[in-house]
Amino acid sequence: MDMRWSLDALYTSFDSAECQEDLKKLDQDMSMLKVWSQENLQNEDNAVSKMETYITMLTSVLQTQSRLYHYAELVASVDAKNEKALQMIERIQDKAVELVEPGVQFQKWLGSLANLDSLIASSKLLEEHRFFLTETAEKSKYLLSEKEEVVLAKMKNTGSNAWSKLQELLTSTLLVDMTVDGEAKQLPLPVVRNMAYEKDAAVRKTAYEAELAAYKKIEESSAACLNGIKGEVITTAKLRGYESPLDKTLKDSRMDRETLEAMLTAMRESLPVFHKYYRKKAELLGHDNGLPFYDLFAPVGEANMRFTYQEARDFIVKHFGSFSDKLAQYALKAFDNKWIDAEPREGKRGGAFCSNLHVIKESRIMSNYTGSYNDVSTLAHELGHGYHGECLVEEAFLNSDYPMPIAETASILCETIIANAALQNATEEEAFAILENDLSGAGQVIVDIYSRYLFESELFKRRENGSLSVNELKEIMLQAQKEAYGDGLDHNVLHPYMWVCKPHYYYADYNFYNFPYAFGLLFAKGLYAEYLKRGDVFVEQYDQLLSVTGKMNIADVAKIMDVDVRSTDFWRSSLKLIEQDIEKFISLR
Repeated sequence: MDMRWSLDALYTSFDSAECQEDLKKLDQDMSMLKVWSQENLQNEDNAVSKMETYITMLTSVLQTQSRLYHYAELVASVDAKNEKALQMIERIQDKAVELVEPGVQFQKWLGSLANLDSLIASSKLLEEHRFFLTETAEKSKYLLSEKEEVVLAKMKNTGSNAWSKLQELLTSTLLVDMTVDGEAKQLPLPVVRNMAYEKDAAVRKTAYEAELAAYKKIEESSAACLNGIKGEVITTAKLRGYESPLDKTLKDSRMDRETLEAMLTAMRESLPVFHKYYRKKAELLGHDNGLPFYDLFAPVGEANMRFTYQEARDFIVKHFGSFSDKLAQYALKAFDNKWIDAEPREGKRGGAFCSNLHVIKESRIMSNYTGSYNDVSTLAHELGHGYHGECLVEEAFLNSDYPMPIAETASILCETIIANAALQNATEEEAFAILENDLSGAGQVIVDIYSRYLFESELFKRRENGSLSVNELKEIMLQAQKEAYGDGLDHNVLHPYMWVCKPHYYYADYNFYNFPYAFGLLFAKGLYAEYLKRGDVFVEQYDQLLSVTGKMNIADVAKIMDVDVRSTDFWRSSLKLIEQDIEKFISLR
């Protein structure tokens, strides 16, 4: 099977007639929107007609911009040094600044309308975009002047956007010096990080040591990137009147602090049982002082489950079908139509992601597939993101952008489907390995995510007073790991550079990109339990839930399934399911 994606549905090349025409169209449509906004957003006359026109014009601009930008981003994600892709990304980011002025004008004008609700109710188009309009009006209070907003947007391109691109280039091109089978090699960072899942303990340890040594080559540059980005975030949050970067993140996530605290409380309560799991795993691997970091993902038991890419495809499609035909058909399209780039190679970024391309009603998935069960689970996870996008293709473009916490729901539900399917077909030894893999993933999403939340909270606190050195960043990371992992990990063998290899810290628009994963896992676990009770009726409600995630706040989305996300008991009930699996794991050995 072909393990590289095709992007031809977007453009065949940067020089293609379609790409060049869209660049011209973007220029023209942006200019028209800018002129129209200056001429028409000066009074409340014909407010309904003006809102309709603005939505229509903005949608056209954003669809063209999305197509161009995603194409360049996808090309760069698998070819970090592609000059045309990097130039296009910078060009689109520069062009996006032109949307700031009309955007600010519209938002302030919208916020000034006293009878917004009744105006929206008088138009079918506006009613369809009710959430977009009311949320835009609500956020108008955090706007600066038009000139200030334009200046900030322009400075961002030479500030946080530039720092982010530098960090991605550093990690995508970093080669790790490592001896493999007696031969000195230079390997891409993602390849070395994937060795954490190898059966051979010596390989895992050697890879971990080589990885940490390699980060010394880019630690100062990475620290500069992180300080630059977080410094900008603090400054802009203050200027806009947010209490803190976390306050802004919660508002952008359509989530309230009550929900976050309810979830974090339940997570903190569950940490001791996760520590038991890590100590048990350490014991199985022959460690006395807790688990060394390099064995965090070590396979346990005798099972060595391997899947060719074709086998992974067939397994995922078959078992997605046990949930719903629509999910299975989506996965089949993704594999067979070359929507997935799964081959690890130099210049390709690490990890995995999914880009939902609403403008062409498709998605693209990137992973680094090496054949492990974990890689199959990762593919299922990213296909879940893609399926979320599939459920949104008939929604208006402006209603297709959902907040971070809800973004992990479909992906983790798909992981759960695959894990349960694998368990049904597994030998006793394989079942033990699958259970451990599932717990390892849950530990990452609860325990490690909590450590990242602690790290980022402390990082923002200290960054208020100035830039942090490499040593300070390492110190904060180690302290966060000790607090979250407790005696489950060997405190002498942690990972002080997790702030370098996790790209989430380097997104200026997505701070605290950690707790959404925990939300997604626990929300999905709770939903899966409901699926087991409700069966086919659940599937229809679930698809409806995914389809409205771009036009509701999180609490209201959850209510579709009769879930109260502000209740600590809901989060405890989901964590209880994981705790039961941990007790089962401990009892099996």
